[in-house]
Amino acid sequence: MKTNTFSIVGRDARSGLLGIAIATRVPAVGAICPFVRHGIGAVTTQAWTNPYLAPAVLDRLAAGDTPAQAIAHALAADPGRAVRQLGVVDAQGRAAAHTGDRTDPWQGHRTGPDYSIQGNMLVGEAVLAKMEDAFAAAAGEELGERLLTALEAGDAAGGDRRGRQSAALRVGGPEIYPLVDLRVDEHTDPVGELRRIFEVAKKELFPAIAAMPTRDNPAGDMDRLRKLLAPKS
Repeated sequence: MKTNTFSIVGRDARSGLLGIAIATRVPAVGAICPFVRHGIGAVTTQAWTNPYLAPAVLDRLAAGDTPAQAIAHALAADPGRAVRQLGVVDAQGRAAAHTGDRTDPWQGHRTGPDYSIQGNMLVGEAVLAKMEDAFAAAAGEELGERLLTALEAGDAAGGDRRGRQSAALRVGGPEIYPLVDLRVDEHTDPVGELRRIFEVAKKELFPAIAAMPTRDNPAGDMDRLRKLLAPKS
């Protein structure tokens, strides 16, 4: 599947949480591109997408590879490496990316401590530059907010030159369920719709997730859940 896409993979240095925000001009980008493994790393696989690359990268990170080493190992077995794009951040905040030389222009990536920003078939390099600036400017925010702010900046700069269709935001956590997993699969303004859903989730979903059962507390906070999920008058 060809997901000419712009995305950011990020880590919150305070909490160690990892996440991804991504948008493109095909449906359901959140179903095939972003992968997060808490305590290990986060990977986006895009352009002519090969979803098998992301678990391969995460396995290599778990084995002790750096992000650059993990990408090189995963791509060594992929005959389509020239049309792949990957962004990786590990649990230590180290980042690396790969943009194949046969991906569609404008294409490229930017990496730094705690982030990797990448895109292909974009209106231009400004998409990534604006995302990088926005991620830095939102340093005091929680990771989901920070990633979405960066995605909004890339969208405002033009994003995918074919147009808009889907967007997703995912933040992993220590439990089997993610802390954030929001998707807009078919919309004329997917990043704007993702923001709307995110604001609803801050009030109605995230507090409930915080009260759910955990490995250490299998009962969860039932009193809090009852109040949060009670019918609205």
